[in-house]
Amino acid sequence: MKAIAYYAALPINDPKSLQDIQLPEPVAGPRDLLVEVKAISVNPVDTKIRQNVTPENGAAKVLGWDVAGVVKAVGSEVTLFKAGDKVFYAGSLVRPGGNSELHTVDERIVGHMPKSLGFAEAAALPLTAITAWELLFERLQVPQGKTDQGQSLLIVGAAGGVGSILTQLAAQLTALKVIGSASRPQTQAWAKDLGADLVVDHRQPLSEELKRVGHPQVTHVASLTQTDQHLDQLVEALAPQGKLALIDDPKSLDVLKLKRKSLSLHWEFMYTRSMFETADMIEQHNLLNRVAELIDAGTLKTTVGEHFGVINAANLRRAHALLESGTAKGKIVLEGF
Repeated sequence: MKAIAYYAALPINDPKSLQDIQLPEPVAGPRDLLVEVKAISVNPVDTKIRQNVTPENGAAKVLGWDVAGVVKAVGSEVTLFKAGDKVFYAGSLVRPGGNSELHTVDERIVGHMPKSLGFAEAAALPLTAITAWELLFERLQVPQGKTDQGQSLLIVGAAGGVGSILTQLAAQLTALKVIGSASRPQTQAWAKDLGADLVVDHRQPLSEELKRVGHPQVTHVASLTQTDQHLDQLVEALAPQGKLALIDDPKSLDVLKLKRKSLSLHWEFMYTRSMFETADMIEQHNLLNRVAELIDAGTLKTTVGEHFGVINAANLRRAHALLESGTAKGKIVLEGF
């Protein structure tokens, strides 16, 4: 089967950083689906692994943790899906990625694809939707529903992949006052269009920006990028007993700064359930099905920002380069082989 992989951690401008290769077809385990990959999207995790993880023993490493496709076969213990089902999922970091014509994945982290979307539009959703859902409802424990409790959420990086779906979830399913940060006119307009009540510029001091828009304090923060650079401003902006959630990888974080206000810190890493096969691993299946329902109802919309054409090494290198530039809006998708 066709696949895109790498053999050494190289800069993205090196043609060998991602290569078109051939691999044997994978075989589904007892709880696995064998999926014919129709479309993928690209995430910062792809670039981080490619830059920092050298494959073992010279083996090819296949990236890709957002897939939409069709079930080709099922394992002996599968109960949730059958051959022919259209599915979408984000996969597991401890297994090969989905940048290949065929892919195996545990059924417990797979959802039924939204009926109203094509494969490319669906592929934009799984990783970011799982991350945003878990961050908002499980880590920050924001209640669903429109009963106003005077709570507010600052989303740092509201126009990025996770930010684009988190903004929608918060605006549509909660009573939160949603404040998104974005740094350019087009990304600020994108955040507003997705449902942010207010938009601030994270190139400026965030506490000053919040004062400028008339909302100097927030009860919750979702810091999706550059947390180490913004920490002092976030601590200042958070109300006493507020909650800070983050998904990025700061080299260091002085948590003592949170003590005076009794602020709580929450990490969100959507691969935890699949990496450790937690007892509640199936919750990712359930929440993806719920997201599909919300998409089909028109409550949420896909977050495709760019369609980069067919799935091959050259187009994936372009996608990685755009992500590494820090200027991507929404999700980058590729479709077909």
